[in-house]
Amino acid sequence: MEPPFLTGLDATLTGSRSEEARVPGPGRNQPCPCGSGRKTKRCCGEQRGPSEDQLARAHLATLAHDAVHHLAHLSDEALEILWEGLFDLPTIDLSLHVKLPELITPEQQRLRDAVADDDPDRGWDELRTLTEQIDTPQQRARLADAILQLRDQHRLTRTQAAYAIYHLNTQSQHLLAASLTHTIAVTVGASHTPSGLRIAA
Repeated sequence: MEPPFLTGLDATLTGSRSEEARVPGPGRNQPCPCGSGRKTKRCCGEQRGPSEDQLARAHLATLAHDAVHHLAHLSDEALEILWEGLFDLPTIDLSLHVKLPELITPEQQRLRDAVADDDPDRGWDELRTLTEQIDTPQQRARLADAILQLRDQHRLTRTQAAYAIYHLNTQSQHLLAASLTHTIAVTVGASHTPSGLRIAA
């Protein structure tokens, strides 16, 4: 199922109702799929109801629906400025940095090397691959919550926060890729943290 997202400034929420209504897995009184012969409720107790991904998507869709009202009056030029500002947004606070996989894959190492060497011509394929890996509904929802906190602390304007949250609820990976780039830059010592510290690689 495609994640629900807002289409245009009228904030129409799209998604599959049939999949949302379907309850996965066997009933609690049916035999457990593990083959133990016991009822599901007495054995593995398979989780029912919405998954973590579904909850994260619904949370983000709600935040984006609220954010649209702050954007409806903006001109195309103002929206373009907000788009360009997304790349530097993760420099404001470490809470806007994505969580990297614990295992450093060859792709991540090549991207780390490219960022450490400040070579803009290297690492594009690795950046796309890693962005795909970290692009989860939970990651997007976590970033949206961090953006709201920074807005409430007056470190982001309402318009900046609204645009970033609206953007996270689209299929674009621009903000995620920017966050990944800045996260890697800090971890390899090629960039300072927002407080001015340089972290050793």
